[in-house]
Amino acid sequence: MKHWLLVFLCVAFSTGLMAGEVGSDCTFKGKKLAGKVQFVTSFPDFKVQIVDSFPDLKVKKVTSFPSECGKWQEVTSFPDFKVQIVTSFPDFKVKYVDSFPGVP
Repeated sequence: MKHWLLVFLCVAFSTGLMAGEVGSDCTFKGKKLAGKVQFVTSFPDFKVQIVDSFPDLKVKKVTSFPSECGKWQEVTSFPDFKVQIVTSFPDFKVKYVDSFPGVP
């Protein structure tokens, strides 16, 4: 019985059934998680939960040059991606930081 459980867990991890993981290349569902972001209440690209510990991505809010992983510049038009802040069932979790943004 334990053998089948181990096989199932290996298959689940290898096929990506475990959601919420940001790739080591700083992407989620093929989109780079750096750039200009618009916060919306509906029709987001990603649903994000703000946490204090165990984030999937560390985010630094910047006012210019949001080209590195985890650097987000808030805009009201022409975003690279749209984010909705939620308290449950997020696509991934973020923690706001002042330094060292990116994948933990």
